[in-house]
Amino acid sequence: MKNYSFLAPLIAVSFPYFLFEAFHSGLFKDSMFMMPRGHFYIVSLISILSSIIAFAVGIAGNRIRNIKVSFLSISFLSLGLVFSIHGLSTPHFILGNTQLPGIAAQLSMMLATVWLWLSSLPSDNLLVVFLAKKQRLLVPIWAVALLIFCTIGMVNSHIEHLTLFNGKPLNVILTILILLFNGMTIYRYYQSYRFTRFPLQIAIVYSTGWIMVSQLIMMRGLLWSFSWWIYHFLLLASMIVMMIGLVKQYAVKGTFTESIRSLFTTDPFERITNSIAPSVKALVSATEKKDIYTAGHTFRVTMYALKLAEELHLKPEQLRAIVQGGLVHDVGKIRVPDAVLNKPGKLMPEERAVIEKHPVEGYKMCRGLGFLKDELSIVRSHHEKWDGSGYPDKLQGEDIPFFARIVAVADVYDALTSERAYRKAWTHSEAMKYIIANRGTHFDPQCVDAWEQLCKRNPSVYQYPSESIQNEATIQRLSSF
Repeated sequence: MKNYSFLAPLIAVSFPYFLFEAFHSGLFKDSMFMMPRGHFYIVSLISILSSIIAFAVGIAGNRIRNIKVSFLSISFLSLGLVFSIHGLSTPHFILGNTQLPGIAAQLSMMLATVWLWLSSLPSDNLLVVFLAKKQRLLVPIWAVALLIFCTIGMVNSHIEHLTLFNGKPLNVILTILILLFNGMTIYRYYQSYRFTRFPLQIAIVYSTGWIMVSQLIMMRGLLWSFSWWIYHFLLLASMIVMMIGLVKQYAVKGTFTESIRSLFTTDPFERITNSIAPSVKALVSATEKKDIYTAGHTFRVTMYALKLAEELHLKPEQLRAIVQGGLVHDVGKIRVPDAVLNKPGKLMPEERAVIEKHPVEGYKMCRGLGFLKDELSIVRSHHEKWDGSGYPDKLQGEDIPFFARIVAVADVYDALTSERAYRKAWTHSEAMKYIIANRGTHFDPQCVDAWEQLCKRNPSVYQYPSESIQNEATIQRLSSF
């Protein structure tokens, strides 16, 4: 599965830098525009928008007690407050000639970069864990510290003599660090976006990329030249994109707090339910109304399949396909009569034939709704067997779509370890013995080996879904996401 979604942000970030180089190198005339008042207004607007973003995200972070949300808030708070000094100290506006604008601009970029980078780190990172213990005090203490710094800077405009932010080699070192940290931030947020498709995550990718370009222009640009003005408009664009991302993110959950929390959740349920399309939600709800067992089975299978796919090092887009396909893999059972679907005893041959039609029926339903090839392959082929004895198409070996082979292991594992009307649930060890015994006949050997290794290394992979998604109330709650 090829992914080209990176092209849009790559072009959006590269174009303004090449435009800057075209003017700065003399390819185009780099005219001078000395407009202190205009500079103040643009910078003030950037600072205000950044502060609004920080305030909105900060409230959500305080309510949900998520340290990474707080990091995101502090990043834009730092940019907003410190960059405001860049505007207030505009040459010939309030203070006259001073190095303070350059210092404030450099410092705002660096502080915003560090906190954005922290928000992209895993929750179990030692630095994140340490700062999480101070979460309640982190934002207010940082805000007070920034206000004190900004006040000192405006009162004593010659404080810049104590620093070398605006000169070499320190500004070169800062630029390298800003590019490095922002590069890591972009990578992590973009990887998450490839799985979740959350609008705020891609907004952060754009915004962070434009901060990188702004830093380069800030370091190399000539004061008041057209090429120098480009970075101001880039920062303004980054704030506008973030505002748009926040508005769109609100639509994900319907409440702003829940929408922000969903960005950084590590809960397996939410990772799945937050990343799926409306068409999938509708089918899962329909399945739940048909058969409460099938709905619980669907969620558990999807969680197992997602973990197995991660163990097999699938790409984020492929993980998303596994989730989408896993949640609807049994949707064809909607068209199976209740008397057959819920029969407590052994099925008659004609009843078995009816049941075995559900992959094709589900395939037809999902194809009509616009599902893509990978998801459709899961729906149609999750009952195929490695030796060719499965259904509906009697596919064999690697002719069976890889995603369907992954879901097949998860599907059978959950069927064996779940309570049925006609038998008790098997234990994990009993189910694993069956799956290993059928390695190379029913199941893809690679998938069996990966599942076995994963379960040995991390028992919570199978314990958490089986313990959490069992009762009817839990399943109904999940199905109404």
